[in-house]
Amino acid sequence: MRTTHWLMTAILALVLTACAGIHTAPTPEARQALAPSGKLRVGLILGVPVQVMRDAASGDMKGVAFDLGKELAQRMGVAFEPVLYPSIGALLDGGKSGKWDVAFIGFSPARAKLWDFTVPYLEIELGYLVPSGSSISTSAEVDRPGTRVAVAEGGLADRLLTPAIKVATLIRVPTNAGAFEMVKSGRADAIAANKPSLFEMSDQSPGFRVLDGRFATDRLALAMPKGRDLGMAYARNFLEDAKAKGLVKAAIERVGLRGAVVAPLQ
Repeated sequence: MRTTHWLMTAILALVLTACAGIHTAPTPEARQALAPSGKLRVGLILGVPVQVMRDAASGDMKGVAFDLGKELAQRMGVAFEPVLYPSIGALLDGGKSGKWDVAFIGFSPARAKLWDFTVPYLEIELGYLVPSGSSISTSAEVDRPGTRVAVAEGGLADRLLTPAIKVATLIRVPTNAGAFEMVKSGRADAIAANKPSLFEMSDQSPGFRVLDGRFATDRLALAMPKGRDLGMAYARNFLEDAKAKGLVKAAIERVGLRGAVVAPLQ
């Protein structure tokens, strides 16, 4: 009995120590790896709920990546510096030139050649938006003769649908906003993009609806420059703790993000 009691006490102590370690500040070496300038520069796409939104009246910012980056900087004991970009392409270019220390972006094998990634913290559905009067009712019905699908050229929807679409026609334009204009003007029948962006479009422009179903899921993770292994280890623990403690879920709810779920614990 005493042996069992001692064993349970020891196990509990180990668990509590591990949990406490997640909340402690990083070692000086890990802090230097994560924020070599002494502040944590977080790359963010402005105007995207999963990244950061800015209130036009107050200037206050919120968003899933913004909230997580701010929390990470606070735990590290360094200043938080948001580095804002108008698009994912601009953010990636900024990362290549060393303008940010971490970014919360979609994982891909191509990006993994340039940056190291944690495990996913968020999963984003990709789907379609159509006019309310469209005869298309689900995502599965989009790929049919005569359907014109607008996509942001080079974006994830474009890359995924190019080999998958069999009979519908893809119309490529520079941005999601441009793709939406194609649908509003009747030059396209649907826009394909991530669902948070599609819900934002439908909220701002009555007369459009997001279709049920999805054609893919985008897994988002924290990216940072290669060779910063001590910082990456701390970032991985931070995100697993953020998922387990409900911080990611709270950030999703704070910005009213739809079409996104917390990634499973690893």
